[in-house]
Amino acid sequence: MNNSQIISVINQKGGVGKTTTVINLATALSYKNKKVLVIDLDPQGNATTGFGLSNEENTKTIYDVLNGNSNFEEAIRETKINNLKIVSSNVDLSGLEVETANEDRRAFLLKDKIESFINSDKNDFSYIFIDCPPSLSLLTVMALVAAKSLVVPLQAEFFALEGVSQLIKTVNRVKEKLNPQLNIRGVILTMFDKRNKLSAEVDTEARKFFNNKVYKTVIPRNVRLSEAPSHGIPVLIYDKNCAGSKSYNNFAEEFLAQDAIMETAA
Repeated sequence: MNNSQIISVINQKGGVGKTTTVINLATALSYKNKKVLVIDLDPQGNATTGFGLSNEENTKTIYDVLNGNSNFEEAIRETKINNLKIVSSNVDLSGLEVETANEDRRAFLLKDKIESFINSDKNDFSYIFIDCPPSLSLLTVMALVAAKSLVVPLQAEFFALEGVSQLIKTVNRVKEKLNPQLNIRGVILTMFDKRNKLSAEVDTEARKFFNNKVYKTVIPRNVRLSEAPSHGIPVLIYDKNCAGSKSYNNFAEEFLAQDAIMETAA
């Protein structure tokens, strides 16, 4: 099965809800019987610990895959959630940029590893989400080269759109030189506070800037959402009735509806 969608969740700014979005969108989709794989491409390993897995165990990680010490399939780990698996990460990954300095095709390392897996009979994933590091580093470029589409979490705060213009430049450069198929699937507004006038202003500006690419769903500022990672579980398990859980469920519905529209158009 090689029609797995590879989607990078990206914003070079830290603390915008990127990993939270990966964890909870993946979980919501798995609840809808979609088989989902998360690739933790951040040396901080927050997606790994957010699913309750240790990032210090002596297990194969994405770093082992990229440096050739493991094949992709060997690095896939179970989570506690049905239909959802992960390729974990840890701080070793931060050395990859230096270690691959002399490799010609290093931007394609991740793409090559994923593609040989998804074209094999071992693959049954509908969605593969790549959680990118909060920087425009080699790892981020690898994620842009490997993905077919991008989801961009955008926090509803003052400088949010300013940072995105740099990201758009990078995306366009990668599209032109390395991955012509790349496109922005959608922008999800995070940390939204409806009592705050600024959130509404960022919402308006983002919809003006990205046109129809901004999802209708917005992710609110929510205490339960920020507590869940410290318990090593997605918010949809930690407190399924909180505002954060409801918004990620709505986002998953909107995300799947988008697929249905894309299939009809095709």
